Amino acid sequence: KENGIIQSMSKTGCPYDNAPMERFYKSFKAELIYPNKFNTEDQLDEAVNRYVHVWYNHIRPHSYNGGLTPFEVRNLA
Repeated sequence: KENGIIQSMSKTGCPYDNAPMERFYKSFKAELIYPNKFNTEDQLDEAVNRYVHVWYNHIRPHSYNGGLTPFEVRNLA
């Protein structure tokens, strides 16, 4: 609350509220975490930043975007 963040919880019996984030974490773990070994926290931090800011948003096509990246969809708006 002190940082202006409001916690949001799904209603009972409504698991779809959080579906986009659940899908992201499934891809994140399958494509980055499980196939790699990170020896230091810095290696992990660099890999996560590269995955999110380069690969996931600018290169990786998303089926829900009609095969476009989030960056491409944003530029079309």
